[in-house]
Amino acid sequence: MTYFRHAVFATALVAGAASVHAQTTVITREPVETRTVVTREPLQLTPVQRRTVYRTIVRERIEPARPTVEYRVGTRIPESVPLYSVPQEVAVEVPSIRSYKYMVVNDRVVLIDPVTSEVVAELAD
Repeated sequence: MTYFRHAVFATALVAGAASVHAQTTVITREPVETRTVVTREPLQLTPVQRRTVYRTIVRERIEPARPTVEYRVGTRIPESVPLYSVPQEVAVEVPSIRSYKYMVVNDRVVLIDPVTSEVVAELAD
């Protein structure tokens, strides 16, 4: 009887060990590519800042963009449209627009976020 108990115990032990090995599963995954998303607060300019930016940029006498598309806040600008850096004179007066680019369309200054190519503000006199 003791022999029979040992045989049952040994069989159970071997069967349990085999089932543990059979259930081991290794899952590998490809690394997930992470992208950094930079979000900015909406551009808030006072009326005096808007006038300063507009008047300074208009004096630059850059070539106006052709109005093939209606540019509104939130729209994307095609890559083919030439953009200009904000003049240092304006960046000193209104530091919040230092990182933006601009273009002139129909006597309006259009400020563009160079990271997203979106219009962030439209300025007129």
